[in-house]
Amino acid sequence: MRITAEEWQSLRLIREIGRTERTDEFTEQLVRVWEASVRASHHFLTGEDIRRLSPWVAPALKETETLLVSFQADVPVGFMGIQDRKIEMLFLAPSCIGKGLGKQFVHLAVNRYQVAYVDVNEQNPHAAGFYHHLGFETFRRDETDDQGNPFPILRMKLSSPDSDGKE
Repeated sequence: MRITAEEWQSLRLIREIGRTERTDEFTEQLVRVWEASVRASHHFLTGEDIRRLSPWVAPALKETETLLVSFQADVPVGFMGIQDRKIEMLFLAPSCIGKGLGKQFVHLAVNRYQVAYVDVNEQNPHAAGFYHHLGFETFRRDETDDQGNPFPILRMKLSSPDSDGKE
């Protein structure tokens, strides 16, 4: 993947957060970003689904191998979790969706952390299209998510290490 000079400059706003920095207060800020993002983008989930999934978020944030966070005026507006060359989570504040920040996270993940995989909810076609546009291809579909919920998952992998997201 290639990035523009403008994208490279904006990456300064994304920083890796070590496990010792992942305090309860900071993690709670990220959980709020997660919930707002899910409500804005995961239209197939009910309010009850979100309440049921919410307790899984903070522990996942604290335990993920690599946590990248984007800030605006010292306030977290997006984050990505990476584990074993796989994007485990990418969530943006609704005001940041569609502004290029997600693309910047993915470029950074591929170029610096050698990410090659991501799982996407099939019922979120915007996300599947986003990753496809950036060079990921579906290699498997599962009927349920990893917790056994009835949300089909598309397992995707980067089609080529030098993909630049152009079609």
